[in-house]
Amino acid sequence: MSRIELQGLSRRFGSVTAVNDVWLDVADGEFVVLLGPSGCGKSTLLRMIAGLLPPTGGRLRLAGADITDVPPQQRDLAMVFQSYALYPHLSVARNIGFPLRARRWSRADIRAKVAEVAATLDLVELLDRKPRELSGGQRQRVALGRALVRDPGAFLMDEPLSNLDAKLRASTRAEISALHRRLGATMVYVTHDQVEAMTMATRIALLDGGKLEQVGTPAEVYDEPASVFVARFLGSPAMNLLDVNVRAEGGALTARATDVELGLGIDGEMPEREVVLGVRPEHLRPAGLAEPGIRAAVTAVENLGSEEVALCEAAARSICVRGPRPLGLRPGDRVNLTTRPEHLHLFDPGSGRRLAWRPAPVAAGV
Repeated sequence: MSRIELQGLSRRFGSVTAVNDVWLDVADGEFVVLLGPSGCGKSTLLRMIAGLLPPTGGRLRLAGADITDVPPQQRDLAMVFQSYALYPHLSVARNIGFPLRARRWSRADIRAKVAEVAATLDLVELLDRKPRELSGGQRQRVALGRALVRDPGAFLMDEPLSNLDAKLRASTRAEISALHRRLGATMVYVTHDQVEAMTMATRIALLDGGKLEQVGTPAEVYDEPASVFVARFLGSPAMNLLDVNVRAEGGALTARATDVELGLGIDGEMPEREVVLGVRPEHLRPAGLAEPGIRAAVTAVENLGSEEVALCEAAARSICVRGPRPLGLRPGDRVNLTTRPEHLHLFDPGSGRRLAWRPAPVAAGV
């Protein structure tokens, strides 16, 4: 079992709190991605799990045992660094086998284990080469092999794909995901790239300012962001956010602002209140000018190949519409944009946290 438990983990550097009271339970066999912008504390958190940084508060458990004060070399964890950290004078085979030589394995056992790992990572033909003779993707696989050869309880990966070009990142993402499925190993992976997080993770832990903003499956954090920060961070383009007032009109709740009128699909009465209204670009569509919606002016249209993104201005804000090409929108057009109530998100303007609400069910085909 390789369950990792972070219990109120914190790390301060002088007066700066890099990680603030993080509670996170990584189940055995999970692929958890620590996601967030630069400086949010994700790499600091990973280094505390690895034992490379001592926490200034909280406890850390691995497979039920408290390892908070255990030296890194005695933790059953393998770390893959962003820089690969390969020995330039050693062959691929000797780089992969290095951890086993440090454990005083026999030469025969090392050769057998290296051959097994090399076959898993498609490195058999490269075993006699030096790191300088390898591509970036091949070096990354060697670094993975060196971690894999130890049969660790869990893998820790600190932005391992950031040095690769876009095409190589895509193929290496697929390789790491396939490796996780094959091994069933626990993996904790740090990245600032939302595509890596959305495509690889079983769960995403999104951090901001050293605090956990939200933990959930990729679908959960994308479809139901817990805060304005999550809504803005996930998605390309990001979620459209508008300041509106919600009030009851004729027994139904409606969101209103300058150029905005959208029904929430809820019957009821409530005092008028300010909220932040969110809607994903892919959920907006042009509608008739007489219908309720968001009245906007198209300022630009970007061709993404199979899709287009229309950049618009409405309610003194920039908003985006994304859909299959052609959208049928051109710069200078005046449009009315609408969406279904279930695609709307409401946030408190003070705290930025998600407001709980549920629109009425929509009939099939509507």
